[in-house]
Amino acid sequence: MSGVEMADEPLAVDVRPTARLRAKAERRSALLEAAARLFARHGFEGVSIEDLGSSAGVSGPAVYRHFPSKQAVLGALLVEVSDRLLVGGRAVVDTAPSDADALRSLVRFHVDFALAEPDVIRVQDRDLAALSAADGESVRDLQRRYVEVWVDVLSRLDPSTERAELRLRAQATFGLMNSTPHSARSLTAGRTRTVLERMALAALAP
Repeated sequence: MSGVEMADEPLAVDVRPTARLRAKAERRSALLEAAARLFARHGFEGVSIEDLGSSAGVSGPAVYRHFPSKQAVLGALLVEVSDRLLVGGRAVVDTAPSDADALRSLVRFHVDFALAEPDVIRVQDRDLAALSAADGESVRDLQRRYVEVWVDVLSRLDPSTERAELRLRAQATFGLMNSTPHSARSLTAGRTRTVLERMALAALAP
């Protein structure tokens, strides 16, 4: 040996979630899925904590291990989906090879959301006012930032048009794509996707 002490090897730390944490996350996810389904069908006021627990396979009081109130369940549902849209929209733009590709991918991304989560759209449309003040502001802020992701792309594609008009186009297009819970009942998902994507791109064209 040279007399120089070797530094101890750093201890490996297992950061994998424990089975208990995984189970807790799964129960929380199940509660949010149940909330989307029940709130969409009966409205926020028409659903009790006991209804939520029963639908997710737990007792009513067990819901409080995950959320302090029914209003907090609604808040988590709408805040988290708004955050997911913002993060996903930014990722779509960041990985697109051109602005034209980014716009097509944004439309595809949002249509995917609209087809996969019609219950969340119904809840957003009907029960936004039932959020707490803090959650309501969080949802509105996240949604404003999501709109601006679209407006940034549209502005680069059509720099001569004011952002206010581009924002109007984007928001109107969201209304079109988010109409699926009410209008896409007689077509296959594939045909609905094709129609929505074509109409959305036409609405956004300069």
